Amino acid sequence: MEKIAVLTSGGDAPGMNAAIRAVVRRGIYCGLEVYGVRHGYEGLINGDFQKMDLGSVGDIIHRGGTILRSARSELFKTVEGQHLALKSLNKVDIEGLIVIGGDGSFKGAGKLVEQGFPTIGIPGTIDNDIAGTEYSIGFDTAVNTVMEAIDKIRDTAYSHERICIIEVMGREAGDIALWSGLCSGAESIIIPEAPQNVEDIIIRIQQGQKRGKMHSIIVVAEGVCSGEDLKTIIKEKFNLETRVIVLGHLQRGGSPTAYDRMMASRMGAKAVDMLVDGEKGVMVGWRKCQLVHVPFDKAYEDKHKVNMADFYLARSLSI
Repeated sequence: MEKIAVLTSGGDAPGMNAAIRAVVRRGIYCGLEVYGVRHGYEGLINGDFQKMDLGSVGDIIHRGGTILRSARSELFKTVEGQHLALKSLNKVDIEGLIVIGGDGSFKGAGKLVEQGFPTIGIPGTIDNDIAGTEYSIGFDTAVNTVMEAIDKIRDTAYSHERICIIEVMGREAGDIALWSGLCSGAESIIIPEAPQNVEDIIIRIQQGQKRGKMHSIIVVAEGVCSGEDLKTIIKEKFNLETRVIVLGHLQRGGSPTAYDRMMASRMGAKAVDMLVDGEKGVMVGWRKCQLVHVPFDKAYEDKHKVNMADFYLARSLSI
């Protein structure tokens, strides 16, 4: 193998640039030519390649987002689009591809593997919702961003004796809500894996009021309901005034934490090693503090599981 390429796909996540840097520099260290594919699978179809050198990934390890950009591609979901992508890769003699993204990105990578093209995945999503790995690049930074926001919101909630609902991202996974809620001392955490009824939330608020606590923080994952919907229910059923804060895409941005930079560097280098060793159709995963190989189909067909022990820990600590 002499030429490989790397692309980022799906939603951006802090640490993607650190992973790109690791792929490029490890590849060059191994004697490979490395190309960046701009705009994800759409760029792959259009042949939007950029030859990368050591300087092209200098001073990016600390940057959020992705220097290669990202884009959705409906065309790539078709057989025609996949053939066009393979044609683009073959045209410049690229022999292996590394895809940084989430489960949807790995579905696309799996289609290339089915047609014989060596492809390796690196999990990159703030949602941390990919099966087969305990960690995805960007999650730690997102959780810290949410936690810092909740800390600031709590100051206002305390000052005005208010109930504040914080709506966070995560799609169908509750990891961001659980981690940020536990680490910021939220009174209630609502996640898709263990949704609470509103009566239970109110009981917890009332328990706090009985001991003189007149403010409360509720963290809700977007996969359960919107913060506004929850506000409406609380108002109609219990006549309690609340404020809703939707953090939205704020959670995606920012300079990656040291942990995200470390994991991205490890995973990026490992992905190159796997291509060189002849691996394909697998994702670099992290389990029990070790890098592991995870087949693509496990990554996008199996269901991610949140750590319910942490959920019950949060409940026991927020009484």
